[in-house]
Amino acid sequence: MTAHTHEGAAGPEEAALAAASVAEAGILTCDACPVLCRIRAGKTGACDRYGNVEGRLTRMDPLTVLTRAPEQVRFAGDDWTGNPIAARDVFVTAIGAGTTYPDYKPAPFIVGSEIDGVDMVTVVSEGIFSYCGLKLKIDTDRHLGPECAPVRARGEQVGHVTTAEYGSQMLSLGGVRHLTGGSKKEGVVACETMLALSNGEAVELSVDGGASVLVRSGSAPVVDGVPEHRMRVGCGSATIGIFASQWLGHADEVIVVDDHITGVLTEHQAGKFLGMRPAGIRVRGRRSTPGRYFQVANPGLGWGGTDIVDPLSIIERIEAKLAWPGLRLLMVSTTGEHAAWFVLDDALRPQPAEMPPAIAAAVARIGENCEPALCTVLFMAGAGGSLRAGATENPVLLTRAVQAGRARVTSGGAPVYVWPGGGITFMVDVRTMPAASFGSVPTPALVAPIEFTLPLADYAALGGHMGRVRPVAEVLAETRPRGVALPPGVPFPHP
Repeated sequence: MTAHTHEGAAGPEEAALAAASVAEAGILTCDACPVLCRIRAGKTGACDRYGNVEGRLTRMDPLTVLTRAPEQVRFAGDDWTGNPIAARDVFVTAIGAGTTYPDYKPAPFIVGSEIDGVDMVTVVSEGIFSYCGLKLKIDTDRHLGPECAPVRARGEQVGHVTTAEYGSQMLSLGGVRHLTGGSKKEGVVACETMLALSNGEAVELSVDGGASVLVRSGSAPVVDGVPEHRMRVGCGSATIGIFASQWLGHADEVIVVDDHITGVLTEHQAGKFLGMRPAGIRVRGRRSTPGRYFQVANPGLGWGGTDIVDPLSIIERIEAKLAWPGLRLLMVSTTGEHAAWFVLDDALRPQPAEMPPAIAAAVARIGENCEPALCTVLFMAGAGGSLRAGATENPVLLTRAVQAGRARVTSGGAPVYVWPGGGITFMVDVRTMPAASFGSVPTPALVAPIEFTLPLADYAALGGHMGRVRPVAEVLAETRPRGVALPPGVPFPHP
């Protein structure tokens, strides 16, 4: 049972005809989102999620259930033989479930199960999220762009650069302003960009006044066409603190170049603790504490996330009273990808020299301690009225149950972080979810799975739709679900 082609979304004037649509033979009006597509027989709506199948509005994707052993659940279209499955080994997700829109309807599936002698309920619904966005953690020292700079996809602004974190650049994409507050094209591109990233696809982003970056969840970023390999072990100061003892006796001075905090070994407390002789090499920038310098160069794609190509350019002066001919100088970045060895000549000028094996090994150790550079995509959304009304006629009671920890929230069965404070604002790593968990509607908005699990007694107490609770075996028998397993390392929703 599949539909082949899709109909266009209804415009404002067409929406007024929704009530009369049933009078037109073979045409259905889909009420699964505010667009109200009018769908002819054998076709799908603008989102491709719902179709007119033999005169019935049908969710085109199969319901997805998680199983500890996927072979225990037949895939959609197979005959289910009714084999008994322990409820703790099956979790009904909202992927392919359908929505509660237009708000008053109970959730498509309210599933009852017994886990370790406790009657449980999972309220299952696909949420239509206009209030949603992505947080991107991009492991790189390279400068992607100044904070607050616009981030663009296909020329449209879809987000901005936000606060950098330790070893990572951070981008914030989407949100209701980009989805609904700009031009139609901006909203469409923002929605399509978020959908692609949420479903694990690669997307090219550009930053005004900065770099372009190819982002894909779980993959290394590609910055201006150059793949990133390492996430730095620490800032310049931390790198000195970690490796100072390994340089002792092999180098007289080490300068770790970093856009944020450049470290100078013999000035640093680590060098003093080891009794190292002051080398008299002064670097540019603003001195913070001994051996720690800010702003030694501008941000960029060079050494340590700076714009420098020649590391000697950050040396301001070499003091003759402290330095000496033959002084051995290592200059290195926080990932070890850039390193150079110099020896001071009789005029106290650094001259390139062959790096000794002990120093090469120490530089390799820096690289060994760097983790692989990856992109992380976090989906963040606020669960509003329709989702909560799908669980109870008094939505605030569900919110209170979530905030009190009595109701657990998952997304496609994956664990989420629920933000403190009012509402149900959650965040989930898309890499922990089943493949292709997300969809979209042309309002524009993203469609994402969300599940609320709590004891049956608590569900009754918050005024849940008790008449809609169905045993898990009945759901499996009637829906012919698609069985999948969570990605490796992700905990199963039931303990």
